[in-house]
Amino acid sequence: MSNSQRAVQELRRLIFSGELGAGSDHLESELALRLGMSRTPVREAALTLAAQGLVEMRPRKGVRILALSPDDMRDIYDVLTELESLSAENAARMGYSEAELSELAKAINDMDGALAGEDLEAWAIGDNQFHSELVRLGKNSRVQAIAAMMVDQVRRARAMTLQFRPLPLKSNEDHRGVLEAIRAGDADEARRIHYAHRTHAKDMLLGILEKYRLLHL
Repeated sequence: MSNSQRAVQELRRLIFSGELGAGSDHLESELALRLGMSRTPVREAALTLAAQGLVEMRPRKGVRILALSPDDMRDIYDVLTELESLSAENAARMGYSEAELSELAKAINDMDGALAGEDLEAWAIGDNQFHSELVRLGKNSRVQAIAAMMVDQVRRARAMTLQFRPLPLKSNEDHRGVLEAIRAGDADEARRIHYAHRTHAKDMLLGILEKYRLLHL
């Protein structure tokens, strides 16, 4: 792994944990010192995160950690809902074998196990794996590229809301329904279930963010 890749990982961790707070400004030299590396990989990492909507590069002021806004999250969820629902539809048309669907099934099983232990952080990891694998199975490179640009914002918002949400039992049911529709080759049903799932997730997440004032207007 290169220094710039390590810098991306570490900066993501600091942003998601809140150690680099929304709206805060940081000089590249400050971040380089914090990460124990030179400014070049930090600058490259910041450019990567800027493309993903996590930070803004500001001339002479360094890096600003972008806040979440209700409109941003609605827009991001609306786009991801369409793209992932298309992926679910496409995957159902592919005629995948059980072996080819094993990673999707494993992600669901991991989420079931996490909920049994009431471990929401482990559930979130499994949820990330499910959505990532679903997009991959859709076999559309442009959908994959656009979704990758937005998914970190969703993960960040979800990380902020995990402690406030009930156990996502309905979410796991939806995931399993999508998998069963893909297995059956039912493209319309796969799209329908996933679209409803993402729409419900958006409404719940925005409700929590706004109720607890976790979004910046």
